Amino acid sequence: MSLESELNTLSSTMSDLSRRITALVEGEGDHLPAEVYTELVAAERTVGTLLRRLQRVADRVNDPR
Repeated sequence: MSLESELNTLSSTMSDLSRRITALVEGEGDHLPAEVYTELVAAERTVGTLLRRLQRVADRVNDPR
């Protein structure tokens, strides 16, 4: 598998994970214990950061300058 394909696959998987975590936070947040909610929000932010980093890597691979 090429680097570009692998990065696209990773980004797609992480995007799906991000959407699922966000759905939990938004849909179940009011019913979750505070510590669980806090951890899910932290996970949501971490996945978002990872997605941005993967996008930067993909951009550099596609346009190495």
